[in-house]
Parts: sequence; C-alpha cells; structure tokens
Amino acid sequence: MKAVILAGGLGTRLSEETSIRPKPMVNIGGKPILWHIMKIYAAHGINDFVICCGYKGNLIKEYFANYFLYMSDITFDMRFNQMNIHSGYAEPWRVTLVDTGDTTMTGGRLKRVQEHVGSQTFCFTYGDGVSDINITEIIKFHQEQNTLATLTAVQPPGRFGAIFLENEQTKITSFREKPQGDGAWINGGYFVLEPEVIDLISDDSTIWEKEPLEKLAVMHQLSAYKHKGFWQPMDTLRDKNYLEKLWQESDAPWKTW
Repeated sequence: MKAVILAGGLGTRLSEETSIRPKPMVNIGGKPILWHIMKIYAAHGINDFVICCGYKGNLIKEYFANYFLYMSDITFDMRFNQMNIHSGYAEPWRVTLVDTGDTTMTGGRLKRVQEHVGSQTFCFTYGDGVSDINITEIIKFHQEQNTLATLTAVQPPGRFGAIFLENEQTKITSFREKPQGDGAWINGGYFVLEPEVIDLISDDSTIWEKEPLEKLAVMHQLSAYKHKGFWQPMDTLRDKNYLEKLWQESDAPWKTW
C-alpha cells in the first residue's frame, strides 16, 4: 500500500521557519517532521510514499537525494576525488516526489499524483501532523466500513484553562487546566482512500476538505475512525516547540517505531 503526503503548502503561520524551508522540512529532534510521519507509516509496513511537493519543493528533493549520505559515516579523499562509505543505514523506502505547484489546493495536489497512486487502496495525510494512531487498525476499519473514504476523527485538547460559571455566579467552583476540546470531533488527516475518490476532484483549485469530502458525506461514502490517543499538528511556532520538548524529554507518543 502507498501513502500520499501533502508537502506543498506555504505554512504562513509558521513563518519563522517556513521562510527558508517548506513546513514538512521543519525539524523535530533533528529530523524533518515529514520523516517522523513516514516513520509512523513505516512502523506498519508502509514504505512506498508519494510526496506532493510545492513551495520550496527542491529542498525536499535534495534531502532524499542525499539521504543515504546523511545516514552514513564517510571519508572524502579530496586529492583523488573519492568517497568511501564505511557504514550506513537507510530506510527501505521508495519515495516518489512530484511537483504539484506552488499554489495548488489540497485536492488539486492529490489529483496531480493520480497516476502514481494506481488502482489500489491508499493512505493520505498532511505533512505537518503526528499521532500515535495505529495505521494497521484504521486500514482494517476502512475495509470493514466498505466506504470510499475514511478519515481520522480527533478531539484536540483545549489551549486554555476552563472556568465553569452558572448565570450570575461569581465564585469559581470548578476549574480544569487545558481540558479536552468542546466534545466536537475534527478532521485529523490520516485518511484511507479508494482511488475512485480522486475523480471527485475537479482541478488545481479544488480544496480536498470542501467539495470532495462534502460529496462523499452526502453519498454516505465517508467513514470516521475515532482516535482518542495523541494527535498534534504543527501549525505555529508554539506547536513546533511543544513537539520538540516532547522529543527531547523522550516523551514523544508518536514515536511508535
């Protein structure tokens, strides 16, 4: 099975980092968050990736072009222009990098890689969110639902402490620091899709989260896999620092490999 990963957006809310690199290449623990996402899939035997590049996509291509060098001990003999690799390790990944345009919307990017997806069920996600989701379980769930699409539904934690007050009440009787969200489930990515869903995408201007998902819902072809574990997007510098802190403290729930 293949995993398609969106990696072409501008990442404007993380401009401190994305002014010089695409958001999926922002490091967590010295490795791009894109690498972390791929490791999540690889832990479940998915090693064939299609990366939808866009903004500064050349940096993603250069990273994978030099990946084996990054992971190896090397001696460069400058006098004879020789390179000797002493030991090295590279993931057993097959990575297809496709330029899907700088301004293409999320649906349009998926449409542009249709030929690389093929005719089999595939995974699809965003290049900026990590989770301890069980990929094997969501694939099994998708197959049992017998729908064209399954998305991972998550409940993000609140960002602020919650105070509970009744009408004219002025004394606080209940306080919870950063409780789970308001109970609503949101789209957390980590989709499992049938290739037919790509036919619902019109062109580069199509936003995946709008017309295609809305049509699938009306058709009763969209299932929700409820994930109650860890899920965290990297939208802002605050999010990036939070993920980095978890990694440095060896408390990264998404590290399931």
